Amino acid sequence: MRAAVLSVRLGIIGGGVMGEALLSRLLGQGLYAAEEVMLSEPSPERRQVLFEQYSIQTTDSNVEVLEASKVVLLAIKPQVFEIVAKDFQGARCETPPLVLSILAGVPLSKLESVMSGWPVVRAMPNTPATIGGGMTAIALGTRTMAEHGELAENIFAAMGQVVKVPEGMLDAVTGLSGSGPGYVAIVVEALADGGVAAGLPRGIANQLALQTVLGTAELIQKTGMHPAELKDRVTSPGGTTIAGIACLEELGLRSALIEAVRTASSRSRELGRSANEKPPS
Repeated sequence: MRAAVLSVRLGIIGGGVMGEALLSRLLGQGLYAAEEVMLSEPSPERRQVLFEQYSIQTTDSNVEVLEASKVVLLAIKPQVFEIVAKDFQGARCETPPLVLSILAGVPLSKLESVMSGWPVVRAMPNTPATIGGGMTAIALGTRTMAEHGELAENIFAAMGQVVKVPEGMLDAVTGLSGSGPGYVAIVVEALADGGVAAGLPRGIANQLALQTVLGTAELIQKTGMHPAELKDRVTSPGGTTIAGIACLEELGLRSALIEAVRTASSRSRELGRSANEKPPS
C-alpha cells in the first residue's frame, strides 16, 4: 500500500531485516519523517506490514523510488543485485540521488558501472546497528563530493559509530566488525557454558557472561585503556585470572580469533571478485 507521493527525501530498496532496522533507527532519531520515506519491496505482505508499522510510503517499483528520492539506501541481498541493477539503468532522474549501498561483496566499481554518473557510498554496518550500538565503515565512490560523505556519516551515525575508510579496507572491516558480533556471541555463550560446567545455574551463568563482556567493553571504551593494560590490572601473581589466561593461551583463543578475522576478510574479497566478474546483462 502506498500513500500519495510527497516530497521523498529517503528511498529504501529492500524491506528485509536490515532495511527495516535502519528505517526504524532513522525515524526514531528524527532524521526523517515517515511521510518523507518511500520503500520498495516485492512482497505485498511485507509492504503492508511496513506501511502499518511506520506509516511510510511503499511501492513495488524500484524505479519509482529512484526517481523520487534524494538519498537511496540499497538494502537488498547481493544475490539479487543483477535484477535490481536493471532498474537503476532504467530510472530517469533529473538529479541523481546519493546511493548508500550496504551490499556485502559488491564493490564500488560494480555499483558505479550500473549507476552511471551517480554518487555512491559503500557502507558496512553490523548487526548492533539495529539497536543503535552499531559500527559502520563507509567508503566514498569516485563521484561523491564532501557533502555526500557528510550526509552518509550523519545517516549511519543514527545506528552507532561511523568510520571512513578506503574501499580496500572494507574486506578487513567485514572480517572484524561485520562478522565480529558472531564471534562475540560465541565467546559469551562459551563463558556461560564454562560457568555451568563450574556449577552455576544456566540463568545466572548467562547473566554473568553477558554483563562481563558488556561491562569490560564499556570500561575500555570510556577510559581509553588499552586492552592489555586492563588485562594486566586484573591479573595478580599466582591468581585465578592468570591461571585462566594461561589456559586460553595454551588452547589458542587469541590465534583463533585472529584467524577468524583473516578468514572472513579473505572470504569477503572472494565475494567481491565474484561480483565484479559478472556484469549485469
